[in-house]
Formats: sequence, C-alpha cells, structure tokens
Amino acid sequence: MTRRDAEAIDPKLCELLAAGDLAEPQRLLGPHAIPDERRIRVCVHHPEAVAASLLLAEGRRVPLAPVGAAGVYAAALDAEPPAPAYRIRFEFADGSSHEQEDPYRFAAALPDAELQRFAAGTHRALWRLLGAHPLRVEGVDGVRFAVWAPHARRASVVGDFCCWDGRRLPMCRLGDSGVFALFVPGIGEGANYKFELKTSEGALRLKSDPLAFSMERPPASASRVFRSQHVWRDDAWIAQRESREPRCEPLAAYEVHLGSWRRDAGGKVSYAELAEPLIAHAQRFGFTHIELMPVAEHPFDGSWGYQVSAYYAPTARYGTPDDLRAFVDACHRAQLGVILDWVPAHFPRDDYALRRFDGRPLYEYDDPRLGEHPHWGTLVFDYVRGEVRSFLLANALYWLQEFHVDGLRVDAVASMLYRDYGRSEGEWLPNESGGRENLEAISFLRELNLAVREQCPGCFTVAEESTPWPGVTKAVEEGGLGFTFKWNLGWMHDTLEYFSQDPVHRRWHQDQLTFASVYEHSENYLMPLSHDEVVHGKGSLLSRMPGDDWQRFANLRCLFTYQFTRPGKKLLFMGSELAPESEWDYRRSLDWALAEDPRRAALAHFLERLGALYREHPCLWKSDPSPDGFRWIDCSDRAQSVLVYLRRFFDDELVVALNLTPVPRTDYRIGVPRAGAWVARLCSDDPSFGGSGYPRRDRARAEPVAMHGQPSSLCLQLPPLSALVLARDAD
Repeated sequence: MTRRDAEAIDPKLCELLAAGDLAEPQRLLGPHAIPDERRIRVCVHHPEAVAASLLLAEGRRVPLAPVGAAGVYAAALDAEPPAPAYRIRFEFADGSSHEQEDPYRFAAALPDAELQRFAAGTHRALWRLLGAHPLRVEGVDGVRFAVWAPHARRASVVGDFCCWDGRRLPMCRLGDSGVFALFVPGIGEGANYKFELKTSEGALRLKSDPLAFSMERPPASASRVFRSQHVWRDDAWIAQRESREPRCEPLAAYEVHLGSWRRDAGGKVSYAELAEPLIAHAQRFGFTHIELMPVAEHPFDGSWGYQVSAYYAPTARYGTPDDLRAFVDACHRAQLGVILDWVPAHFPRDDYALRRFDGRPLYEYDDPRLGEHPHWGTLVFDYVRGEVRSFLLANALYWLQEFHVDGLRVDAVASMLYRDYGRSEGEWLPNESGGRENLEAISFLRELNLAVREQCPGCFTVAEESTPWPGVTKAVEEGGLGFTFKWNLGWMHDTLEYFSQDPVHRRWHQDQLTFASVYEHSENYLMPLSHDEVVHGKGSLLSRMPGDDWQRFANLRCLFTYQFTRPGKKLLFMGSELAPESEWDYRRSLDWALAEDPRRAALAHFLERLGALYREHPCLWKSDPSPDGFRWIDCSDRAQSVLVYLRRFFDDELVVALNLTPVPRTDYRIGVPRAGAWVARLCSDDPSFGGSGYPRRDRARAEPVAMHGQPSSLCLQLPPLSALVLARDAD
C-alpha cells in the first residue's frame, strides 16, 4: 500500500474505531472505491491482531499494512467496483491465526421506506426488519443484526463468536433512523448474542435484543439466533376462523399457567409434554379455548409472566419457539382456540432488557410521573414515540400471525387509559387538555384493534379493564376503543361477594346478582373467574363458599352454572375443576390427587355436563350481543333467594332456575314463554354430581296460567342450593 493510499485514510476514523467510538464503521471498514482510480481500498480491524492479509478467491494473498491506529490494516487492490470476494486472515502475538469473512464487505442498509414506517409508528411487521435474521448473502451464510438505539455513541453485536468483545463487530448506523445494522458471516442458528451499546456519556451497556425470537433460559439473559422450521398443519382451522364472528361464537376459556398446571417428577414442564394431556383435559370439560398466561420471556417466575423482558421470544422455560408453535398447531387440530395474555402496559426494570436501553429512557417515558408505576415497580411504555408504537403494534400481530394465536387478552388496560392510575396527587402529569386520560395510549389501543381486525380476520382482543370507561368494545369508527370483549370485573366481584354470603343473609344481597343486567349490553363482556381470584390471600373458590362441606360444593356448582348460562363469554382458571382448599401457588403443580376424591370427581362430572350444555345450545352464546337473548323471568323473590331467567336464540330456549338457599322449594311456580312439555337438561343437585338427590320432576308440562309476565307457567320442585336448566321438549 502506498504512502498516498495510507494518507488518504482518515486517521480520526481509525482512532474512533480503535477507541470503540465509531458509530459508522462502514465509512472506514470494508471495500471502498478510490476516487478517480480503478482501484479499491480494503480496510479491516481486529483489536488483538499483529498482522493481517486478504485471501482472494483465486488463492492470491494480499498483505495488509497497519494504518492510523493499533489493529487497523488496509491495502489497495487493482480492481473496479464491485470488490472481488475475499476473506481476512488475522495473525496474533502468540503465533495463532484466524480466517473469516469480512462483515463490512456486505451492505448493511435496510429499506428507507421501512425505517420511515418504523419511525412513524405504523410498521406492522417490525420483526422482519429488526432483530437477528439468518440469511445467505452473495453465497455466504450469516446473520443480519439490527437494533434501534438512537442515543448510542456506538453499537456492537457481541457473542461467543467474537469473545463478547464489543470492539470486534461495531454495527453501522443507518442515517438518522437511530437503527444500527450489520451482517455477520459465519454464524447461524443457536448462537447466543447481545448488543453492547456505548452511551453518549461513554458507559457500556450490555443488552439483550428487544426483538429476539429466542432467549436463554432464565436467569441467563442472552438472546439466541432462531429461525422457525415448523410446518403448520392447521389450514382448515385458519380458514374457518376467517369467516367467524367471535362475538356470536361459543367462547369458554380454560386459563392456564403452564409452569404449574402439571409437572413431571423432576419439576420440569414443556410445551411438547403438556400439549396432549392439556388438550384432552380442556376437551373433556367442553372448553373452546385455552388461555395461556403470558409466555413471552420474563426474568422472575413470581411475576407469572406479567413482567416481560423479551416481547418477541416465548419463554425458554418450556422449550423452543417452535415447541410453542407445535402446541398451538395441536390445539387447532383438536378444535381448540388459543388466547395469549399480552402486556403492552409496562415492563420490568431488569437492566439487561428495555430499561434505559441506550443509556437514556427510550422505550419508557422520560418523566417518572408518566414513566413509572409506583405500585408495581415497573416502567410505562412511551406511547408518543413512533418507534415504540411500532414495536408494540407489530408485537401483537407477531403472536397472531407467526404463532397462529386466535386472541390476545390485553393486560392492565385501565393503567394505560389513565395517567393517574395508581398514583397519588403530585405523582402524575395531566394531558395537554388538563385531563387524566392518556391520549396517546388511547390512540395506540385503537390502532392496535384496527390492525388486528384488518390483518387477522376472525381473531379477537379482550380488554382487562376495570373502570367505567365507555365504549371499550365499541368500534373505533364509532369512537370506541375497538376491543372485541371486555372482562366483566364488576360481575365477578359482585357475584363472588354474593356467593360468599351465608344463605340466610342472601335475601339482602340479591341485587349483587341482578345489577350486572343493568349494564349488560353496554359492552361485549367476558365473565372471568381467573387466577386473580385465587391469590393474595383470597383463598380458593371452594374456600369462599359458606356452609358445611356439602353446601360448599353445592354452592360451587350453582356458581359455575350461573356463569355458564348467563350472557357473556366465559373464563375459568385451571384447578377450579379440582376444587382445592388452598389458593393457587405458581411454585407448585396443581394437586391432581384431588381428582380421586369422590366429591371432586362428582364436581368434575358436573363440569363436563355443563360444558357440553354450553356448546350444545346456541342460545347460550349466539345471542350474547343481543338484548333479546336474555330476560329475567323473576328476580324479585328475595325472601326465598330464587332467581329465574330465560336464554333465547330463535327456537332454542333455556329457562334457568336458581335456588340459592339450602331449603328446597316445593311446588314452586315459574312463568315460561311457551306451552308444552319442559324437560331438565341439567340439575346441579343430581346425585351423580354430588347433589342431595332431592325428589324433582325432570319433565313438566306448562299450564295456561300466566305468571311473571309469561303466558304459561310450570310447577317445579327446586332442590336445595341448586341450579335447574330446562328446555322445551320437542313433542
């Protein structure tokens, strides 16, 4: 290399590179055409090398001369662009050497249009742009890495492939996008990696990839290069899903925490091992969906997955991302949908993840009065930043499209809607209009629901939202948030409060069961009896039922019947079918030995029949959105704590009578909408369910005696603490 060639290399760039401060190494490293000459200059760098040379394709070796700073070498080749293919040979002081492809001879650019969509907050497939992608470029296999770190002075990809040395593979900053990218030849799937970011203050931060598709098993925190090999076999399910209207379909979800549903003798659990028994169990009870508590990677088991550190990576606790795909695939082929809990409201402070990602608040709001949840100790996403909106919007679609998930239950929506959520006076900032609403989060939720509707037909979203916010499930075009369903937490609190009362006092609390009908069709509701109701000292559902052992189980059967026969979709937390005495503990498997207890086996038999009844009768789900699908026949008999209601969808009609005291009601007359014979489709007091077997009439003919505003009436025997479901006989 001539002196003139060496002098043409900017010594300041060499110094910045050697110091680990060069944000645009592509300006120096790799092949560059020499202006006005038919030559190409190649510059390489290795901080530990004492010599370097190029190995050209034809076998020629070209020595490289040291230039500018330690570890920087260059040579000029007599060739016109594009540069000929070459490899680099580095030599070290101990006499060893190493050959490699030059990462900087491959273009690192990403499409400008996609970077602009990312910045604008409208990129709906961000996982295809950022992250780690195995590729073959110019016949060379490697991985393209890309990360957003706009405040970083320098970004490097590090891993075993470079001895975790951030000086070795500095990434190329792409204009003013804040994105750094680099194609690294010679590595592939399974490689562990992180990003080393040098902050504007000069500090080094070692971060996992926000768009990693796979992670090491906690407590390890490296990202892993991964490319799916799963071949989907659920085409029939997806085709049917696209034509469905979720609001008018049956939805009874079995909520599952995978880590504690069932473990092997060694305490381990996996997606693959759970698939067959969990699917069979859900089918046994007639559930239509399995809802998984968060499976995105998270550092702390005790968060149950609700404090996410890697939003695009299924937790490695239970296997690979393709193991989760296989789980979903198996569910679909068994005619079971899959719902995932998704957490776009906040994230934990673990320093290897999103917190102060490039040395400054990036994914979180800068001001702690907006950016911190004081009660949870977590950080709040900055919904103003376009890049953060793209990150979250694409993440929702990623689970729906890449994992074929059918629905997302969006966690902690209330905390997103209000700036003062969980904060005292002086701990929050009003919006631009002086209000408490988080206008940018509201805008994001609307955009999310529009995107799901447009790109994932037949999929749905469920808001876990506990306030009177209007229009949660109203269409965005009509001013709503656009969710498909909203958790009916008011119904849940009132109902459990009622059932916890001693029956002698229930006459004073009957409004707690009837109040939900006042706002029944203000939203499209899902009624949850979820994990939140059996933790933090609340006890199990069974332990909250009053009375002796027989009465507690009878109350539980009435509770489940009421949930499954009133309007709204259903959710039941795992283990409810076992009726444990103690509340749920994520550290232990469900106590499956309880299933051998005769009382609990009878309860399980009852739930099997209840689930079948729900699926068999369209009036229990088809008419959910319509006020015509539900009617109180009588809810005024407080003295005897009896409630009677009608579910209807055209000719499919069910009458439900609840006797919520341990006193049987003899010759109890109720109004019915039609004459003819009515038969019992379900009685919770049946001896096979653990009931008393109190004498009852399973078939009765309606008499032309008007009652309760109905043209006919039935005279029934209502067993103690029972639910009776009647249907009109075909004759």
